[in-house]
Amino acid sequence: MNNPANLMQSFCQQSIKERYNVQLSDYELQILWSAIVSVFLIGGVSGSLINSWLSDRFGRKGALCVGNICGIVGGVLFLLVRVVNSVELLLLGRVIVGLSGGLATCLLPMYMTEVAPLKLRGAVGVLCQLGITCGVLMGQVAGLETVLGTPESWHVMLASFSPLCLAALLLTIVLPESPKYLYIIKGEQGKALKELNRLRNMDIMLLQNEIASLQHELAMKSTAKAWGIKRVLREPTVRLPLFLVCLMQFGQQLSGINAVFYYSKSIFLRAGLTMYEAQYAILGTGVANIMMAIFSVPMMSCSRRIVFFVSCYCSIGCLVIMCISLALIDSSWLMPYFATVFLMAYVVFYGVGLGPIPFFIGSELFDVGPRPAAVSLGSVFNWGGNFLVGMMFPSLQSLIGPCVFLVFAGCILILAQVNRIYLPETLGRSTTDIAATMTRGFKSRPNAALTA
Repeated sequence: MNNPANLMQSFCQQSIKERYNVQLSDYELQILWSAIVSVFLIGGVSGSLINSWLSDRFGRKGALCVGNICGIVGGVLFLLVRVVNSVELLLLGRVIVGLSGGLATCLLPMYMTEVAPLKLRGAVGVLCQLGITCGVLMGQVAGLETVLGTPESWHVMLASFSPLCLAALLLTIVLPESPKYLYIIKGEQGKALKELNRLRNMDIMLLQNEIASLQHELAMKSTAKAWGIKRVLREPTVRLPLFLVCLMQFGQQLSGINAVFYYSKSIFLRAGLTMYEAQYAILGTGVANIMMAIFSVPMMSCSRRIVFFVSCYCSIGCLVIMCISLALIDSSWLMPYFATVFLMAYVVFYGVGLGPIPFFIGSELFDVGPRPAAVSLGSVFNWGGNFLVGMMFPSLQSLIGPCVFLVFAGCILILAQVNRIYLPETLGRSTTDIAATMTRGFKSRPNAALTA
């Protein structure tokens, strides 16, 4: 939505004038545009909220299929926007695609960490963030004036993701279902072992440790009531991990990363780049994000806590220097380059830990029973933070200028300090063991023997 924003705003202005004989003022157009951008996030929150019910009712695979179908429907609506000359269709398409995105951000990390062997759980969880960053880059490329960011094809640009949804739908149909879901939630032990054998490509007799873990989790579930969002919110033994999941998802957005992606073009223009240079600088942020997502895959074989804190403190440093550079932009010819370099550095350090870890940490902190509801609530906070930043950043930037990046730096600092106390190390540990260290709520000290 970044590079071709002016084209879509012109369409909205013209469509409203032709259909309703109303000329929108600049302020009214900005309000409409903010709604078009932000309504995607409302769809995302909705998708997050229904994730728990869908994933338990239809399985991880079935829920993923629903998400991909929503994406395909949204793409079709985008293709029709210019044909029927309808701003309302654009809004509806954004909501439905947001619903697809909300389901994906909950379901994919959960499914992938459930099917992964213990030693690869962190690395597999990072692949979700890698997929997101690849999608961001592809969207940035599609939005270039030399690709689909033109007055005649911007609606095709908006729908260009839908073939990927179709491919994902076909692939999901042939993927194995989560053995944990089948064994523990559905009680279909024979089918679960068959899928586990298919995933590991090993004789079932060589998988006794995993089977014993499944049996242990099933025994715990059989003595407990069913888990839903209401019970997760009320249950004191999961209060701390739920707080951590929601805090990390919310804090990830308040770190300012989406302000950089949503409004990077204006930041680069303010830093002194030409319109042409700004477009390719935006592509640079996408490439940097992908490279760090790839780099973070092997990094997850290291301590989650150390990686997360390095990411936080380096990101804070970059935001502070970026703020100073933008504040002094006219004082020296070097300042625009400082602002650009440290913006890129911020994207890099964010991609090491702040980006990937919040997406999969919920699947490591919770047992399989409360996991869908907890991940759903965490995703709601992620989309809520995304909405908050998207709506407030332009106003804050107008009010306090570059100091807005100090607000983001402060949010990251608070996030890091809380996690120094409460975030347990999850590397190489079973979810049952991790959950047991946090049953006393905020009185728990899961890292009493660790120094961060």
